[in-house]
Amino acid sequence: MYEWFIGLRYLRAKHRQGFISLISLISVIGITVGVIALIVVLSVYTGFTEGLRDQILGINSHIIVQRAEGRITDYRDTREQILTVEGVVGATPYLYAQTLVSGSGGGSGVVLRGIDPATAGSVIILGDQLIAGTLGDLQNEPNDPVPGIILGKQLAADLRVGPGGKVRLISPSGPLTPMGVIPKIKTCRVVGIFESGMFEYDSSLAYMSLPAVQQFLESGDIAHGIEVLVDKKDLNRADRIAERIAAALGPGTIARDWMAMNRNLFAAFKLEKIGMFICVALIILVAALNIISALIMVVMEKGRDIAILKSMGATSRSIMKIFFLQGTVIALVGTVLGVLGGLGLCELLSRYQFIELPSNVYPMTTLPIKVLPLDVAIIACSSIIITLSATLYPSWKASRVKPAEVLS
Repeated sequence: MYEWFIGLRYLRAKHRQGFISLISLISVIGITVGVIALIVVLSVYTGFTEGLRDQILGINSHIIVQRAEGRITDYRDTREQILTVEGVVGATPYLYAQTLVSGSGGGSGVVLRGIDPATAGSVIILGDQLIAGTLGDLQNEPNDPVPGIILGKQLAADLRVGPGGKVRLISPSGPLTPMGVIPKIKTCRVVGIFESGMFEYDSSLAYMSLPAVQQFLESGDIAHGIEVLVDKKDLNRADRIAERIAAALGPGTIARDWMAMNRNLFAAFKLEKIGMFICVALIILVAALNIISALIMVVMEKGRDIAILKSMGATSRSIMKIFFLQGTVIALVGTVLGVLGGLGLCELLSRYQFIELPSNVYPMTTLPIKVLPLDVAIIACSSIIITLSATLYPSWKASRVKPAEVLS
């Protein structure tokens, strides 16, 4: 394997043109920086996507089951049927309404969500997000004139109310009288405050017990749908479980999984991740172009050496292999240093979290980091492939040197 010996010797030797060594060093640094940038960028994108997914699923369920007519009258029996489907670990009925809420600090539009406090805790993680009160505080006596309500942290701050305070719910869909439509007004007591980490939810979402919302809307004993929780290991197969639920409940049932409900959002993230990979990979491409320049200059400098080797019996393939091995060493050194540097930087950012994000702009307060082994493997392979591709032309050029022309 004299090709290895000569290739490594050329790589370590001092060149007459010191500029060649500088270009080689810049190439290694370029590859290293490119790999580090790719690992950090893709880790942030993955962390942001998964963090956003977890926060969305913390407020919403994995599957929503509805009827074509928009309401479920036998929601208790329907819930029991859903629980018998394989892969389902929890289910709870819900009722939605858009209304107005007012307090001492003013008023605001709000999405009012009626839940069953006894079963909601097994489906959504609202209980873990409460910074005041508990889910059990929503349990009210039948026909309680002042039912309990749980508000988002930002919504409570806007209304200037806290636990124990009073707010008024105002529904524009009141009875029709000769004077026009009279809005329905309901006084509620704040029994809890939650913080999801997502500004949109914390500023526009409120929870009440299902019977209290039914009474406020005068809708009767109905639910708009059933929220379903699947096992965490089946999270990416929620669409199949949704199909099984729809088949079990029969015609007229609509079951939508979390991927279908947020398809556009996560498709946009995926496209941005691919685009960012391509953009940052240009750093590696620039380093590869430097390798082409460095190896061509080495070929020009070592022309007589190549001619002598050929005169001694070295084949064109062996000459090509010598310079290809030089590029391989540069590619491996730059890639290994880049992978180690990227993983180290990600660990540093993840452990100390010294980059803070404004909570009213981003759905999380610190820079999210999630390193996927597959992403690191793709980055490393792409770096090596791009770099090795850049060595092909200089290596081929070296193999075409004619001893008679050079030594004459």
